[in-house]
Amino acid sequence: MRIELPERAYKYVSENSLECDGQTAFVLTWQNKKYLEDAKQRGAHSIINAKDIAPLFGVDEIKIVGITGTNGKTTTASAIYSFLLDLGYKVAMQGTRGFFMNDEVIEGKSLTTPSVLNTYRHIYQAVEAGCEFFIMEVSSHAIAQKRIEGLKFELKILTNITQDHLDYHKTIGEYIATKNSFFADEGRKLINKDEPKASFNIKNTFTYGIEHNASYKLMAYSLNNASSGIIQHFKEVVPFTSSLHGFFNLYNLMAAIGAVDLLVTDGLEKIVEVVEGFAGVSGRMEQVSEEPNVIVDFAHTPDGIQQVLNALKEKELLVVFGAGGDRDKSKRALMGRVAASLAKKVYITSDNPRSEDPQSIVDDILKGIEDKSIVSVELNRKKAIEAAISEQKADEVVVILGKGDETYQIIYDEKFPFDDREVVREILKGKKLS
Repeated sequence: MRIELPERAYKYVSENSLECDGQTAFVLTWQNKKYLEDAKQRGAHSIINAKDIAPLFGVDEIKIVGITGTNGKTTTASAIYSFLLDLGYKVAMQGTRGFFMNDEVIEGKSLTTPSVLNTYRHIYQAVEAGCEFFIMEVSSHAIAQKRIEGLKFELKILTNITQDHLDYHKTIGEYIATKNSFFADEGRKLINKDEPKASFNIKNTFTYGIEHNASYKLMAYSLNNASSGIIQHFKEVVPFTSSLHGFFNLYNLMAAIGAVDLLVTDGLEKIVEVVEGFAGVSGRMEQVSEEPNVIVDFAHTPDGIQQVLNALKEKELLVVFGAGGDRDKSKRALMGRVAASLAKKVYITSDNPRSEDPQSIVDDILKGIEDKSIVSVELNRKKAIEAAISEQKADEVVVILGKGDETYQIIYDEKFPFDDREVVREILKGKKLS
């Protein structure tokens, strides 16, 4: 993708060496440095370091908020975006769900954190649209690969740190260190005080928490009919109500409320008034059907699965899940163990197998489950969902995990249409007709 930059010695910039010519400067990043010679051979106008052109895209003209953590990035980012919009601010958001500006979808889903130049492009669009804030999810891959180079963050937020992406980071220690490196500077930070693996520069640090004293402390809460709570921030004590379910979402809400309070001068009382207007994120604890009760969630890590199932622990659960291929294999048995410990029955199936044999992925999951009598294996994801719904009794909940609002299934390098929610609706429609 070439981007035109007026009033420069070169006409275009690109991260792709194949697009380089006499009019196009090659933007050198950590990810593409191995193609530097190719860019030169193709006659690139010049070589520019990514951070040197960041100001040309307006990165200094907007307040950038970065959220990282194993779980909760998308919900926290979306809540901040929603709260700021409802308070009357112009806001952009970039992340797993795509790129949004001022309550409009600008681009569909992509990487959690796109390439450096794509993020710069989104920031430029946000500045042109008059946005005051740019909310972005920051993945561990993006931190390690310096995809946030040249960005000056107004606020950095940590949700939590649990196991994920060990296919890339190799060890949990490396993964933790990568996450924490985001918070080593002296900029403003908002840290989950209840996360024991968090390590950060204490200068300009604010915290939020439920179990420990924090800058934003949840004094009391209720999870009856969604959630509500009372926040204390120094001498301020304010209540809030939300339509979100689950204890883990209290942390996401606390992070979002605290962040907005640090970003604007409206005051906590005004901020909590807009909390109830945030309906959550599609594919996150999404109730696809009330009767029978069927819930779809994106949880794809041991901790994520535990959080979702614990939120429903008063119910008997029939859990459908798998694990992604070509990804962290060490978490599969842990996912199996967690699901089996909290479910009445588990239906192990395919997720996005990619280039791996689906049966070998299932075998890895099964290693974590001692009592195989509660397990049903069905590699066809639609048939697995169908089996769970057909065996469901009136008071049971079918929980389908791993893909959330994804609308495809990846087999080898092809994407095939597949949406857990649409599959559920199709199955239930068929049951009503029969």
